[in-house]
Amino acid sequence: MSTNFNEMQRLCSNQFEAINTANASTVKALQTIATERMDYSKKSFEKARVLVEKLFGVKKFDEVIQLQSNFVISAFEDFVAETAKVGEMYSSLAKEAFKPANLVTAVQSPAVASPSKAPHTAHN
Repeated sequence: MSTNFNEMQRLCSNQFEAINTANASTVKALQTIATERMDYSKKSFEKARVLVEKLFGVKKFDEVIQLQSNFVISAFEDFVAETAKVGEMYSSLAKEAFKPANLVTAVQSPAVASPSKAPHTAHN
């Protein structure tokens, strides 16, 4: 009975450590993603500000259309690139968050991991 208690205590301790590790890596990854989004927002705002300044100096309607078209194309390309980058960051976040839990699961003893293999007692 003591062996089962010690085994359960060890497994609980391992799971607690895995949760703490996953928590720390999740927080770090979310901070990185937030910083990336903030940087993208700043760059986008700056590009829009530059466009407005250029538009105030334009004398012909054709130039306005050309500036606006170039801006939209550039903004779309930036958006697609940023979305792919952030998507990869979220994918990495998910992999890192579940890595400690997967390690603990792999380390568990067969009797604990699979209740069907646990010894059965006869009931009257």
